[in-house]
Amino acid sequence: MSLDPVRLAQDLIRCPSVTPADAGALAVLERVLKPLGFACHRLRFQEDASPAVENLYARIGTQGPNFCFAGHTDVVPPGDAKLWRHDPFGAVIENRTLYGRGAVDMKSAVACFATAASRFIGAGKPYGSISLLITGDEEGPTNVNGTRRMLVWLKEQGEKLSHCIVGEPTSTAATGDVLKIGRRGTMNARLTVTGTQGHAAYPQRANNPIPALAELVSRLAGWKLDDGTDHFDPSTLAFTTVDVGNPATNVIPAEARAGFNIRFNDRHKSADLIAHIRAEADAVAKTRGVEIALTAHASGEPFLTQPGPFTKMLSDVVTEVTGLSPDMSTTGGTSDARFIKDFCPVVEIGLPGGTMHKADECVPVAEIEKLTALYERVLSAYFANPPA
Repeated sequence: MSLDPVRLAQDLIRCPSVTPADAGALAVLERVLKPLGFACHRLRFQEDASPAVENLYARIGTQGPNFCFAGHTDVVPPGDAKLWRHDPFGAVIENRTLYGRGAVDMKSAVACFATAASRFIGAGKPYGSISLLITGDEEGPTNVNGTRRMLVWLKEQGEKLSHCIVGEPTSTAATGDVLKIGRRGTMNARLTVTGTQGHAAYPQRANNPIPALAELVSRLAGWKLDDGTDHFDPSTLAFTTVDVGNPATNVIPAEARAGFNIRFNDRHKSADLIAHIRAEADAVAKTRGVEIALTAHASGEPFLTQPGPFTKMLSDVVTEVTGLSPDMSTTGGTSDARFIKDFCPVVEIGLPGGTMHKADECVPVAEIEKLTALYERVLSAYFANPPA
């Protein structure tokens, strides 16, 4: 059984699976995988008060190595449908370009996974296993019921992943021109400075939190975290909000707040960054006589899949299929690769991402066909000589 990646991508796009809704997307995928011989496990998780999420783990073969394709079928909301030239969930093809929410991020890549596997299996089952780890909780704010929870389930079942490709839209101008071999860590933090409210005409009777916050903002904004590494750009700290929430012109407020985001490379751990920020806040609090509360949440630590046999194999395949020499990159935001890296080496290869999350999200049909050929060739090269 051989699949058509474009038609399968259309079927997936027509499922309005805005996080956390599945809207039938995983059933579409399951219907094409089972006839190929995949054992499919539908996994429904719900932690705390978060919405329940549907996920799918499918595997063909019982021996190692287990090569995994990982991705997601959930999508971000389409926004105002009037900004789209076609129905966001219509999966219309116009001028050999597929339009729809998820066309780039990343239902087309999921369709390429399944199609590449079907073509490879059609030539003879591999000595080893192929698996698909597909979540419905990648685009949401918490990611607690998706890949992270699925990996716990895999460990409980004794399932092991040997190597993994994540199909995020990591390419720039053409499919395969960038391989993501790592990602920066990311952390959001918020500062709340508490002083003493008072009348603006009598500032000596108050303790204004705003100068204290301004001093702390200045200290942190001027903090040079590092100069970068061989594989990572310099780490950055960017303030995203400063808020007093004071409508009165004659009142010194009791509180002042600020929020910031840190994108950090593998020279840092989130705990060490938090400790430094806490020390800076304590120093300002002591000299200014205020209280400073810090809340911080790291949604991902930095990681790097060291260049070696696996990354070389992928780079060679890209060159063979596309004629390109891909860049090895760690730029951009986060992805579920940050969870998978604790289980096996992982690299991200996907479609050009220029229209992801935009109105009129779209991808040329030729790029879908190219990505399918690339994934199929990866399987051939991998099982011919599995990297250590």
